[in-house]
Amino acid sequence: MDFSEQVADNIVQLGQSTTTRHRALEWMVATAELNYSYNFRWLGLPIIQYPQDTVASQEMAWLVKPDLIIETGIARGGSLALSASLLMMCDFADAQRDGILLDPQRPKRKVIGIDIDIRPHNRSALEAHPLYGYMELIEGSSVDQLVIAKVREVAVDYERVLVMLDSNHTHEHVLAELEAYAPLVSEGSYCIVYDTVIEDMPPGSFPDRPWDVGNNPKTAVHEFLGAHPEFAIDRSIQDKLQITVAPDGYLKRIGGQ
Repeated sequence: MDFSEQVADNIVQLGQSTTTRHRALEWMVATAELNYSYNFRWLGLPIIQYPQDTVASQEMAWLVKPDLIIETGIARGGSLALSASLLMMCDFADAQRDGILLDPQRPKRKVIGIDIDIRPHNRSALEAHPLYGYMELIEGSSVDQLVIAKVREVAVDYERVLVMLDSNHTHEHVLAELEAYAPLVSEGSYCIVYDTVIEDMPPGSFPDRPWDVGNNPKTAVHEFLGAHPEFAIDRSIQDKLQITVAPDGYLKRIGGQ
């Protein structure tokens, strides 16, 4: 058995292990109370994600090599820095292949970040970041029709699109985001829906938030998939990660509309 076959077999076995899955969830519940996800940075900016999911983002970006990444939810900007750095590496690979020099100030690729409230200190940090040339910021609700129209207008010029949804985590909001942005995902690429793990957490885990068990990104994902057979859950990602905020949230586009 070669290395790739061994890894594939590892992932299958992990996916079949209810013991490791339950232990991973227990660990996530325990560490959530200690704000585990707030403790990391990407290229200097706070990235409110689990390290396992950032590794998955890197793997998908290198596999798909998207021209455009669309992100809802900016927070403190670390996720945009992550996407920008991955896009820069894709640009670098293209430049190396074509025998040209990479100009980070005139990138081919772009990440659009959408947030209903881009606070001045977060905007300043992003604008000062060396990879800001890869970023476009849009302030407004991700489900506002004017915002959606603007993103769709930009997306027309890009061939390979990857989407990451990580803003308001209520069922209604995430479902609206899926209907708005998932159609922009190119075949073979992904729409990643974060914080689907809310459905698996104990009820009442988020007393100061409007989402909970029964009303969250995972419930929205399953309703969306019922009407959109062009998407399917890529469970191999959550199986190998084990610790992830996005179980059932890695959606691969497997067909056209």
